[in-house]
Amino acid sequence: MSENEDKMEKYGQPEGLMGKLKTHIRILTIIGEVEGYECLAANSKTTKYEHVIPMLAAVEEDPEVHGLLVLINTVGGDVESGLAIAEMIASVSKPTVSLVLGGSHSIGVPLAVSADYSFIVPTGTMMIHPVRMTGLIIGVAQTFDYFQKIQDRISGFVVEHSHIAPARLTELMLETGELTKDVGSVLVGAQAVEEGIIDAVGGTGDAFRKLHELMGERGRVCRLMDHGSARDCEIETLTSSILWYIL
Repeated sequence: MSENEDKMEKYGQPEGLMGKLKTHIRILTIIGEVEGYECLAANSKTTKYEHVIPMLAAVEEDPEVHGLLVLINTVGGDVESGLAIAEMIASVSKPTVSLVLGGSHSIGVPLAVSADYSFIVPTGTMMIHPVRMTGLIIGVAQTFDYFQKIQDRISGFVVEHSHIAPARLTELMLETGELTKDVGSVLVGAQAVEEGIIDAVGGTGDAFRKLHELMGERGRVCRLMDHGSARDCEIETLTSSILWYIL
């Protein structure tokens, strides 16, 4: 497998794409299940945090990257890994936009709201439910206290990075009349926007336009110098980020 193919498999965008298209946007795909400390089955579609976390660190440091687009279609997964990725996306100083495609369930909710601006396609879904745990569980009060701490971490992040009220989020998580074999709620497209979790309904074009708008507001204009590696960066206010493609 070539280096570009390997990076396409891990991140959703090969390294060479940026140079060929002269784009300053890095694309991150979060698909399948967010893998935790143990490897999932080989036939499972997964997002591996050991691939994503270094890539996000590189986005922050790379002067050629001016914006991050996060494409999400996930069933959820490991809480620790999902929150770690969400915290990194939220702390990136460059403009970020997320787009929920098929679904962004469970820990996918914090991932979706971690960007500066979030979109969901009209048929996209988001499942909101209390935290779950697999494996050995000790039936003591401390176990349930620990569950509550985990839930508070997730809920606190979602509330901080979206427009939903804490009481309403708890109400959606504890809904008993919607799912037949579980507790929680499923929001489809515009419902996620109405609840204040997602910013707008939209698709790929909307996400790119918003990201270009945010990039323009940050006013980062970098022009390649003769030697290719040196850059002359100045702060300007742009009315259109089309300039990125013609520099």
